[in-house]
Amino acid sequence: MTAPPGSGLRRTLGVGDAVVIGLGSMVGAGIFAALAPAAQAAGSGLLLGLAVAAVVAYCNATSSARLAALYPASGGTYVYGRERLGEFWGYLAGWAFVVGKTASCAAMALTVGAYVWPGQAHAVAVAAVVALTAVNYGGVQKSAWLTRAVVAVVLAVLASVVVVSLTSGEADAGRLGIEVPDGAGGVLQAAGLLFFAFAGYARIATLGEEVRDPARTIPRAIPLALGIALVVYTAVAVAVLSVLGAKGLGDATAPLADAVRAAGVPGLAPVVRVGAAVAALGSLLALILGVSRTTLAMARDRHLPGGLAAVHPRFQVPHRAELAVGVVVAVLAATVDVRGAIGFSSFGVLTYYAVANASAWTLRPGPAARVVPALGLAGCLVLAFSLPGLSVAIGAGVLAVGVLAYGVRRSRAGR
Repeated sequence: MTAPPGSGLRRTLGVGDAVVIGLGSMVGAGIFAALAPAAQAAGSGLLLGLAVAAVVAYCNATSSARLAALYPASGGTYVYGRERLGEFWGYLAGWAFVVGKTASCAAMALTVGAYVWPGQAHAVAVAAVVALTAVNYGGVQKSAWLTRAVVAVVLAVLASVVVVSLTSGEADAGRLGIEVPDGAGGVLQAAGLLFFAFAGYARIATLGEEVRDPARTIPRAIPLALGIALVVYTAVAVAVLSVLGAKGLGDATAPLADAVRAAGVPGLAPVVRVGAAVAALGSLLALILGVSRTTLAMARDRHLPGGLAAVHPRFQVPHRAELAVGVVVAVLAATVDVRGAIGFSSFGVLTYYAVANASAWTLRPGPAARVVPALGLAGCLVLAFSLPGLSVAIGAGVLAVGVLAYGVRRSRAGR
């Protein structure tokens, strides 16, 4: 279903803006937090996990870019699944994205709170959600400029961590030797955890209705943003692991801050804490942006309340969808914990990308054209079910609720 006349969003974003929005989602709080649990799962094998996550992310990015060029509308895989596989699969992807990324918004908000004021993390998290919802309400171009500033700060902080760590006397290349205590299962779990930090390129696809020349812009922006993020993540992982070692990294509560302390520059630790808070704010900003656009697309098709499809006449943004997402995220940020939110989010996001790869499989016949989406689909399913059992159970349960709601709606429509 296309948008009604006059209700479309304004196309203001170029390649640079789209790349920055993707980086604002990827190079965010995940790299400040995900390395420690990945080291717990796989030891120094987290570098293998990073490689596996990158391969799956590349497949997903390639599939998403091909689909976004054909269907440059808000909604991302919700639109692709609907057009290529049928209404149910588009709905499932949209539901998985909205609920998974809403949980991810809560996790990012709580990360801000934990770094800014640990004793009042929930209150700070709610305040961050309210503030960034207001920024998004003012228009996507303002969001892109703010995200550009956030990305610049975070990259500067990460570069400082890498330089200080690798040039210190504590760096030891011997700590980079691949040792995997729990075998392939540990590497896959580490990959699932690290994949959480790669998932931001989907934000570019969900903004398909707001970029200029989407058939050219989106396929260029997605791989470029992903490639930059991979280089940054690899450099940071190698630097921190070389200083702390696998055990020290696994035990760290703030791994990047601990790394600069161990490297003999404790004065840089507060800067790293500020960088982590800024990174989480950047991720939260872009996440709210993406979830609200998928909510808009689903509301247009009446899979969510139709009132959420309204576009503000002045700011040209889906203002009701943004407010609704902001309220739900604020409630979650006031009540849940970070670890549970991340596990559930990962399951939902991997389900979303599984549908994207299945959709890309239908684009063109022939084995060569289907290798990437087939690998991406298999990778998403393997990583999803390699997550902790509780995350899998909760994620599957929430998806089942969405499927039930879809069935009820279809049944009523039939009558």
